[in-house]
Amino acid sequence: MDQRHIFVIVMLSIFMFLFKQSYCSTTVNKSGGEEEEGDRILELPGQPKVSFKQFSGYVTVNHVAGRALFYWLTEATHNPLTKPLLIWLNGGPGCSSVAYGASEEIGPFRINKTASGLYANKFSWNTVANLLFLEAPAGVGFSYTNQSSDLFDTGDRRTAEDSLEFIIQWLKRFPRYKNRELYISGESYAGHYVPQLAKEILAYNAKAKYHINLKGIMVGNAVTDNYYDNLGTVTYWWSHAMISDQTYKQLISTCDFHRQKESDECESLYSYAMDQEFGNIDQYNIYASPCNNSDPTYSFTRHAMQLPHRRHKGFRQLSGYDPCSEKYAEIYYNRVDVQKALHANTTSISYKWTACSEVLNRNWNDTEVSILPIYRHLIAHGIRVWVFSGDVDSVVPVTATRYSLEQLKLATKIPWYPWYVKNQVGGWTEVYEGLTFATVRGAGHEVPLFKPRAALQLFKSFIAGNPLPRY
Repeated sequence: MDQRHIFVIVMLSIFMFLFKQSYCSTTVNKSGGEEEEGDRILELPGQPKVSFKQFSGYVTVNHVAGRALFYWLTEATHNPLTKPLLIWLNGGPGCSSVAYGASEEIGPFRINKTASGLYANKFSWNTVANLLFLEAPAGVGFSYTNQSSDLFDTGDRRTAEDSLEFIIQWLKRFPRYKNRELYISGESYAGHYVPQLAKEILAYNAKAKYHINLKGIMVGNAVTDNYYDNLGTVTYWWSHAMISDQTYKQLISTCDFHRQKESDECESLYSYAMDQEFGNIDQYNIYASPCNNSDPTYSFTRHAMQLPHRRHKGFRQLSGYDPCSEKYAEIYYNRVDVQKALHANTTSISYKWTACSEVLNRNWNDTEVSILPIYRHLIAHGIRVWVFSGDVDSVVPVTATRYSLEQLKLATKIPWYPWYVKNQVGGWTEVYEGLTFATVRGAGHEVPLFKPRAALQLFKSFIAGNPLPRY
């Protein structure tokens, strides 16, 4: 065999190898692409025209139990391939990120008063990042489990583990996001979800071949530490003249704020304060008007959500620009045409979609006593940590957050100063070594609902890793 024959054989071998590699790659990409395209939202009922892509659907996180989590991705309005990915989680526990984060706070759409359609939110955070709203754990919103016992023994641990599995599997479906900068944010009881998920990601990265590119977390009005949250909440009630001096002193002397479940005497004091002294207010924004629950247009039940860090009565009353927006969500997302467009409820779950699941909330199995050790862990690993607080929320108030963060004993990098948006004080902030704290002036529990422009500025500064503007 002469050299020419050898050369031809070698070249043919190389060609066949390259062809095989190209074919296999195309096959894999096509398969992934088909799965992604199956989640593509063509258009939601009553939706305004938009330039960005949307996807939604299910990711199975446990095949044995049949647990699947529902997501909704709204890509960035401009240059989505160069923008980071933000995962948003709502708290409760048991409340939907679709109902609140997507539809009332940071998403691109708002639901109109008749629940017949949507209108644009000009302060949507997808002007800055790609937004991934996750309904977690299973049993929240459209997320489901085929093992009914899951609804009665869910807690912090499983929520974090399932959410991590969701991210791993979702990145396989959307490989273009694999190396993208990832941020996680949320509010209220997501003050547990967000840091716990970040910790799970760090543990996963320590042993995985391919790392999840987690860069930072940001939580608002966040449940953080049992003792200091409770102490700070009662202090807020008193300092804002919501309760009498006598009731305040009785709460301080009677209640053991370290306990997960308070004594009957303490519970009675909590009930007395809310029933007799609060009056008809929205606890999530003490200066806003509550929704008129007697409106005959809607059949709606308030969700009596009990936060695990404070076991006493509290109604889920939203207010702000429109205090009845939770009603509109429960009508809109129960529409068959909306569910079809979202690729939701594909298993025909036996119950209506609700903004919050009382079953999960009342049967929460495990909860961290304090998230502060996780903050220390994340800071030590170089994760950007921002904590913000709307200052007219009485459910998880600014005093509770300040008491909790004080326990970290962090050195101050930039002392307390007012930050601005549109030439107005947006709030106050202090930058510590490893953590930034900011208040949002006049905002309730859901900061982006009450102060959307200020919230967007907060998010822009967080993503950029810059202190909030001084003017």
